[in-house]
Amino acid sequence: MDCISCTISIGLLVGTLVGLTGLGGGVLLLPLLIYGLQAPPIVAVGSSAAFSSLTKLSGAIVHWRQGNVDWGLAGALAMGSIPGGLVGVALLAHLRSRFGEGINDLLTTFIGVLLVLVPLLMVFQPRIERCGGLCLRDRLPQWLNRYNGAFFVGINGGLLVGLTSVGAGSVIIMFLLLFYRMTPAALVGTDIVHAVVLTGVTGIAHFGLGTVDLGLVGWLVVGSTPGVLLGSALTKVVPGIWLRWVLIAVLVTTGTWMLYA
Repeated sequence: MDCISCTISIGLLVGTLVGLTGLGGGVLLLPLLIYGLQAPPIVAVGSSAAFSSLTKLSGAIVHWRQGNVDWGLAGALAMGSIPGGLVGVALLAHLRSRFGEGINDLLTTFIGVLLVLVPLLMVFQPRIERCGGLCLRDRLPQWLNRYNGAFFVGINGGLLVGLTSVGAGSVIIMFLLLFYRMTPAALVGTDIVHAVVLTGVTGIAHFGLGTVDLGLVGWLVVGSTPGVLLGSALTKVVPGIWLRWVLIAVLVTTGTWMLYA
């Protein structure tokens, strides 16, 4: 199978798994790019950010039309995440200028840590959802109101996305679950719309840094577009919860292997 076919196949696989399990595309895509396509980690990060923005755009439009977006909250997140993402990309550029090709080893370690931590956060997501955001929300100091809190969540999430392309959906949505009482549709819609903006800005910044492979991104999108539709359709016949647990185990194992390889 040639390189283009491999890339389309990876896009199809990631899109299908995202549709089936809801796991973030970045955390699923990065190890496949690094170990499946042998992409340098820094290129995998930049290309993954651009890919995430394009693949989530259609979902953002659907949620916007359905009125599922809390625009005030999304705007507050973006006010923090956009500068945070740009700082993350600038920090990556600084590390590359200092360490040269050694930046790829640093990124491999950092991504390995995220591949362990993010799936573990997913384990607790159902309990957090049942809690309804009340576990920590009512313990916040008074000055940390709805929009101030979103701003600080955005800064940290943006920094993480700028450095690794992971977190625009998987990490930020966990903070939204912890601190906000929202309907599931509003939670997902707000998160997706914000993720499009954040990954779009960081993707452009990575393009300026020269870490986006446009051909790679294009073929991934070709595969992922039908993959998301397929995964969404398969949720009716495939026990997605069990598949989600299998993927969590695989990601934790992969992350651990990246840390100690």
